[in-house]
Amino acid sequence: MPADVDYLRGLLRAFPDYPKKGIVFLDIFPLLRDPIAFETLITHFVHHITSHTIAQSPSKKIDVVVGLDARGFLLGPLIAMRLGAAFVPVRKKGKLPGETIHAEYEKEYGVDVFEMQADAITPGQNVVIIDDLVATGGSAKAAGELVAKLGGKTLEYLFIIELTFLKPSEKLDAPLYSIVKVDD
Repeated sequence: MPADVDYLRGLLRAFPDYPKKGIVFLDIFPLLRDPIAFETLITHFVHHITSHTIAQSPSKKIDVVVGLDARGFLLGPLIAMRLGAAFVPVRKKGKLPGETIHAEYEKEYGVDVFEMQADAITPGQNVVIIDDLVATGGSAKAAGELVAKLGGKTLEYLFIIELTFLKPSEKLDAPLYSIVKVDD
């Protein structure tokens, strides 16, 4: 395991039985409270994108970084700025002004809806989608559907943490990259 991954993983805090019994919640906020850790996190993602993800793009660039509500908002703008790309938020239903498009996704306790402004992405733009954690892949898949509805091309889905045992990559239309993989 690379030193930066080991370092970041070591700063995550585990909270057993949160938000409900049987779940071990991994808290990313210690990474954000430590300026060196936060810089390491952002640099790790930018290095991955510039050395791997962009190779999949005929134009060799990322046009848009899409961040999922709400923790993707903490990472996405910084990464977008470093890449010279736009940042586009995906929000829960009813939180964005103007014309929006929507996609539904399943949660453990029902269906939820993500929205994106209808003019946020133009056809042919290369997109990466980012959030803090991927479990089943449902919310990430909905974000990818929004990108596709507007004619964008999702090159990769990026996460700090992946719950690999839930096989989220099977739902996604592009490769998945995660820094920390949790196998159980």
